[in-house]
Amino acid sequence: MTHPPRILLGVTSDMSLTLMRGFPEYLRDEGWDVHVVSAPGPALSALGTVPGIATHAVAMVRQPSPLQDLRSLIAWHRLLRQVRPNVISVGTPKAALLGGIAGFLAKVPRRIYILRGLRLETCSGMQRRMLAALERISMGVAHDVVSVSESLSRRVVEYGLVSAAKVRVLGHGSSNGVDVEAFTRDSFAPGKIASLAESLGIVAEVPVIGFVGRLSADKGLTVLSEARALLTQRGVDHQLLVVGGLDEGEDGSLIEAIRFSGRQMIATGHVHDTRPYFQLMDIFCLPTYREGFPNVVLESAASGVPAVTTDATGAVDSVVTEITGLIVAVGSATELADALERLIADESLRSRMGEAARIRVTAQFDRADVWDRLNTYYVESLHS
Repeated sequence: MTHPPRILLGVTSDMSLTLMRGFPEYLRDEGWDVHVVSAPGPALSALGTVPGIATHAVAMVRQPSPLQDLRSLIAWHRLLRQVRPNVISVGTPKAALLGGIAGFLAKVPRRIYILRGLRLETCSGMQRRMLAALERISMGVAHDVVSVSESLSRRVVEYGLVSAAKVRVLGHGSSNGVDVEAFTRDSFAPGKIASLAESLGIVAEVPVIGFVGRLSADKGLTVLSEARALLTQRGVDHQLLVVGGLDEGEDGSLIEAIRFSGRQMIATGHVHDTRPYFQLMDIFCLPTYREGFPNVVLESAASGVPAVTTDATGAVDSVVTEITGLIVAVGSATELADALERLIADESLRSRMGEAARIRVTAQFDRADVWDRLNTYYVESLHS
């Protein structure tokens, strides 16, 4: 009897399982024996109840911790010797490092690093050099590095972290694509969006700028605060809707900085389902300093909402400037305010860009197509 090929997918935190939501089940249905690894947590426990998906908890921490990291590496190696996957596909820095080294030691036949971003881009000095060294190890023990965007693949080569021959982008990029139909207004029950707007206190006829994501300095919230102050000085009326919880290590000062510039900010905290919130936005804003490929921009596009983002690595791939949205320089509050003001003032431009964004995301980033490309790549890797 022929056994199905076995694949092990790994991320550091169980919260990062959202980066591949639905994908383990898709691989199962395509005939893989699927195993998933992360640090213990409710998301991993929930995935463990899904038929045909085997889950394994390995304690890992995001920050460097030599003793804990050694324990985690031993646990990874023990697990791989037990599971014996044909393919290991790891992403997020710590899982890529520990899982990759353990896979190398356990002689896993195909080791793949899914590169979703470079934390070192917003670091300096000794910390940046250390992170670069760790990335070189992670990429060195992998057979292939699959980058989620073209600009990210160029950046890792420019930094000397990996050779150009070893890194690739599948299709147009993206780590998990987007379920386009799930973000259309027609997918919600009648009255749901209006009821949500009323519960949040959103004022009709005043344009809404939206942000969705983890609240961290890397996402450019300080720049958004400065841009919002400029809009207020110019008399540009707007509302700001912020959807997401504070990132690990943040103290809330980022939120306080933008709370009282102009109309009081509407902050939801973490929400389980962000889809209806995009329907409340006229403009999506991601003033980020670094990305891999921001899924939230794809989600805003699927919702028919134009985006303003930066020319940061990864973010620059998510918008076709002047067609699906606008791109501004990283860290420039003035450029960000100018772009937001332009879209606030021109409803027809917002409409055209939003429609173009939806057409693009449907053609290039539909989740089924992204999954199919990655599955095809995994199957081909079995014979490499």
